[in-house]
Amino acid sequence: MSTTICQVMGFIVSSLGVAGCIVSTSMDMWSTQDLYDNPVTAVFQYQGLWRSCVRQSSGFTECRPYFTILGLPAMFQAVRALMIVGIVLGILGLLVCIFALKCIRIGSMEDSAKANMTLTSGIMFIIAGLCAITGVSVFANMLVTNFWMSTANMYQGMQNVQNRYTFGSALFVGWVAGGLALVGGILMCLACRGLIPEESRYKAVSYNASGRNISYRTGPYKVGSGYEPETKTRKGAGYEEAPRSEDGRRSYPSKYDYV
Repeated sequence: MSTTICQVMGFIVSSLGVAGCIVSTSMDMWSTQDLYDNPVTAVFQYQGLWRSCVRQSSGFTECRPYFTILGLPAMFQAVRALMIVGIVLGILGLLVCIFALKCIRIGSMEDSAKANMTLTSGIMFIIAGLCAITGVSVFANMLVTNFWMSTANMYQGMQNVQNRYTFGSALFVGWVAGGLALVGGILMCLACRGLIPEESRYKAVSYNASGRNISYRTGPYKVGSGYEPETKTRKGAGYEEAPRSEDGRRSYPSKYDYV
């Protein structure tokens, strides 16, 4: 029962994490304009992974997609790739996890196959969560670096404060989503241990004699010289051993002795 609960909880948490990664990637507020000590508030700018937007004080918002790929920074493209890889792995992990649920029986699928599928989906969720966390962290590092560079140039009178950007809401959504996917993958890996059959954990190795089926029985035995056949004697009630003659031969009574 605990294995089923752990598996279902891992599936639910991972599903929330993958959905959060998709929402975070599609959001436009990865970086927002810093309005601290900014006297001009009629225009508010924010940027995402796919387009940049401008919102005026009247409520009108205009967005323009990035029409170039080569003109974007390499780190920016790396963040895009990490988020896409995380989403793809998360979706594949969900598909595998659905068929690996213990409460769903498909045909004559054994528990060992479900255990392998559960472990595979768990590894996919862990990698997807790490990709999302890494991508968001790289973008956040870029924002911090540009922010302090813009601040230093502003105090030197070389740049206006309006060009500074800070963290957007999409970053926090991405961090939470990556953490959920990571926790869900760990739960799936823990549930894999409970799905492994007991007989497959402790397998006994049997050795069979090659050739004909020969049964061996251990016990006391006597080694002979190999030249004299062993004589088997049966002793029981009413049985007397025949006397021996001088030459060592046994003498048996004849029928005339009983007359």
